Amino acid sequence: MAKENKQAEVAEMTVAEKLKALYDLQMVDTAIDKIKILRGELPLEVQDLEDEIEGLQTRVSKYQDDINALDKSINGKKQEIANAQDLIKKYEEQQNNVRNNREYDSLSKEIEFQTLEIELCEKRIREFTAQIDEKKVVIDESQQVLDERKLDLENKKKELDDIIEETRKEEEVLEKKSDDLQKIIEPRLVTAYRKIRANARNGLAVVPVERDACGGCFNKIPPQRQLDIASRKKIIVCEYCGRILVNPDAEGKEGQG
Repeated sequence: MAKENKQAEVAEMTVAEKLKALYDLQMVDTAIDKIKILRGELPLEVQDLEDEIEGLQTRVSKYQDDINALDKSINGKKQEIANAQDLIKKYEEQQNNVRNNREYDSLSKEIEFQTLEIELCEKRIREFTAQIDEKKVVIDESQQVLDERKLDLENKKKELDDIIEETRKEEEVLEKKSDDLQKIIEPRLVTAYRKIRANARNGLAVVPVERDACGGCFNKIPPQRQLDIASRKKIIVCEYCGRILVNPDAEGKEGQG
């Protein structure tokens, strides 16, 4: 029932009242915009820092995983060396009990092969160790940058929180006023207003006629069209930018009052 009454009230509004409500809504939303402008680029800077920190943490984590994998590979090579040394020891013992030169030569070749395997493993261990050292340098550098960015983020967040706290009550009052105004304006006009506002410079969807021109795009408005706007009998939009035009005397002074 209350909803039906509200719809009836909206339907009963004159064009002049609709224009007044739209202009008041624009004034309130512009005030909210100014509060957000006061915060400047801080929200974006905070987001950028959070993204950078996440990227650095991912990088450090990846390099640490690489180091763990290289450590595992080094341990594997060390085990291969131990196995080869055991085989060499075994072959050397067998050489003491050979029955002919052919068996001795065969065992010598096995010992030579295992010795080469040990040398290859040692080479791989040196390479893996060098890679670990390089990655540790990158981790240290990244960690240093990460610590700096975390400190920057902490400071930026504090700065942003302070500004938000200073303007929070004012913004809450304005947001409620904006919501209340939108409730008394018919939905199709609110939708049109939002669409124009989203695409308009500085978020201006409703503008007064100033010096015979649109207060948004500054294109000249013909005299007859200005008379139509001043009569407030229908909603008129700028033919150049699509903004809703209002009479500066009827809406502007009331809206500022």
